[in-house]
Amino acid sequence: MSNVPFTLVNPRIKEALVHLSPSLHGKDDALIKMLACIFSNGHLLLEDLPGLGKTTLAIAAARLLGLTFGRVQCTNDLLPTDVTGLNIFKAEKSEFVFHPGPIFNNLVLVDEINRATPKTQSALLEAMGEEQATIDGKTHHLPRPFFVVATQNPVEHSGTFPLPESQMDRFMMKVSIGYPAKDAEREILRVGSQRDKLSDIEPLFSPDEVLRLQTSIEHDVTVSDKILDYMLSLTEKTRTSPNIAAGISTRGAMSLLQLAKTLAWMQNRDYVIPEDIKAMAEDVLLHRLQLRQGSETTKREILGAIFSEVPTIV
Repeated sequence: MSNVPFTLVNPRIKEALVHLSPSLHGKDDALIKMLACIFSNGHLLLEDLPGLGKTTLAIAAARLLGLTFGRVQCTNDLLPTDVTGLNIFKAEKSEFVFHPGPIFNNLVLVDEINRATPKTQSALLEAMGEEQATIDGKTHHLPRPFFVVATQNPVEHSGTFPLPESQMDRFMMKVSIGYPAKDAEREILRVGSQRDKLSDIEPLFSPDEVLRLQTSIEHDVTVSDKILDYMLSLTEKTRTSPNIAAGISTRGAMSLLQLAKTLAWMQNRDYVIPEDIKAMAEDVLLHRLQLRQGSETTKREILGAIFSEVPTIV
């Protein structure tokens, strides 16, 4: 397995990286993965320490893609209606009027999702799975495209509620930004915070174009039978490993394959190769694996062993 390759030749993606580099020093890898997730019609979980640019990354992506932006700041007293919205009675009209919540945007940042209670977290399940929200028995369709970026801090346990497996599986990818390289951090310290300049980013895409690209990638990038067999072998290995209690779901396998197609498109190919799958595997699969109790092997080590055991097709 490897990091996302930076020999990306798709002109739209190259232009996007050039466009955002002044505001996102040293975050190209995370930005590429976020764009891949969006064009794969998935949702992203960013897990990292505070102050590494998770929120900045989400706001910049929304500006770049021309998407409406909503934000939910999670706390333990956050209610489901604070996310979805609610019906308010208007006396002058003698009727209830629906007031949409922040989830009725194209890109929704759910900050510190693991600080919300399980009841509030569950309000996101329907939205992420079906692109709709049911309030007081009435179904409201969300705008398209619809994309959730959730963040959580890995080392804070006080006042947090771990995400259940069903919620984790809704996230196509789980990504860590990591500390910037020394040269990138030097530039950040030199120019200072660029958060106030994010509003100056001119959109390079539009919601309609994002939808068109999602459809094009889905239908125009081909997957050979050999690649499907390779994927099935990898999936089966996760389900039969003695160290894993629960292997990769069908949704997880579909997510990895769709991201591989998007990565192929980013490299101006209309077909998937094994390297596309390997490049995205850790970010798609690690958060879906459940280790058996008492296992002394890490998820990353197990996944690496599985990839080494399954022959790479030629």
